[in-house]
Amino acid sequence: MTRLLFVCLGNICRSPTAEAVFAQRAWVAGLRVEVDSCGTSGWHQGEPPYPPAIAAAAKRGYDLSALRAREISPADFTDFSHILVMDRRNLAEVQALCPTGGTAPQLFMDYAPAFGDEVPDPWYTGEFDTVLAMIEAASDGLIAALLSLRGRA
Repeated sequence: MTRLLFVCLGNICRSPTAEAVFAQRAWVAGLRVEVDSCGTSGWHQGEPPYPPAIAAAAKRGYDLSALRAREISPADFTDFSHILVMDRRNLAEVQALCPTGGTAPQLFMDYAPAFGDEVPDPWYTGEFDTVLAMIEAASDGLIAALLSLRGRA
């Protein structure tokens, strides 16, 4: 089973949005995967996503309400086949935590380079709709890549 982990700073905006968006779009595409999200910090451990993130996602048909924040753990590097990070700062932090032989993290926006290489943090910018569009594009790019790999297997 392909297992994907989406990572941002606090796990209350970008990564839970990516978790919900990717899960729904993968299901529609016929791709059966497991998804989760986490943050590089534990500031919001156990909290639901940020209310404006929940509201923006709901307007597009995504439900974030059941998700709860957690911090990345050492086990994540062996439990997940893909670790997708929202920005370079968090990528550097996740790379520093990655043990030898663990799943190497990568930028999520590598799958939608026309949108840039980082997903900006809407907690600071307020650009929840822009972030959703970026996450949808990267999700579609990643789904296409995974389906292509599956076709070769």
